[in-house]
Amino acid sequence: MSAENITGNISIVLFRPKHAGNVGAVARAAKNMGMGKIIVVGAKDLDREEMEQRSTHLAKDMLDAIQYTDTLREALSDFQYIIGTTARTGRARGPFVTPREAARKAASRASQNKIALLFGPEDTGLANEQLRFCHCVVTIPTSREFTSVNLSHAVMILCYEIFLATRTTDTSSDGPRLAMSSELEGMYRQMSELLARVGFLNRENPEYWMLDIRRFFSRTGLSSREVKIVRGICRQIEWYAEKGNK
Repeated sequence: MSAENITGNISIVLFRPKHAGNVGAVARAAKNMGMGKIIVVGAKDLDREEMEQRSTHLAKDMLDAIQYTDTLREALSDFQYIIGTTARTGRARGPFVTPREAARKAASRASQNKIALLFGPEDTGLANEQLRFCHCVVTIPTSREFTSVNLSHAVMILCYEIFLATRTTDTSSDGPRLAMSSELEGMYRQMSELLARVGFLNRENPEYWMLDIRRFFSRTGLSSREVKIVRGICRQIEWYAEKGNK
């Protein structure tokens, strides 16, 4: 698969962007680097004229093709590998990789999978609730005095690294086709309910352990068939638990 086709499998997902101009600048960056499309979550009333001023007429087709969704779960449902971005670190938000490492991961998977690059609002960035969807999380190194990076600049840095990686990473071999986010989220809901029922998870804070479980499976990289196997095991355990209580 050509480098252009590979980057075409990669989309930019903007979660609740605040400024239309930034979305326009993102469209220009996406066009420069050959990214597939842009999805905007929770912000349908952005000023089109302001977007066009920042995107220039050459990226008008990117603006025309923007998909708007109400929820992040809906936006990410069809993607098989999701890369989140954040400037804030902490155990509950990692593990973290550099843009170059994330680019290699994206380039090696994009021939067989749909990749999403997820960016948060300009003022707050992505919260833990959004990062839990991600297979890996990127932080962009900056000087200590100024750690915040403009949204469109962050998009351009990551897209540029991916653009280069598609030309230096071996993408000729067929990598694994991964399960979609919607399949994984269904599995995680089922596991969470089951583990809470058998007393492994604290019902008051089930995400405490589920975060580590998500990380484990993200490192593994499950296929659709493997997700079905895990869900089948969960159903069998649930059936056995019900049988034992009778």
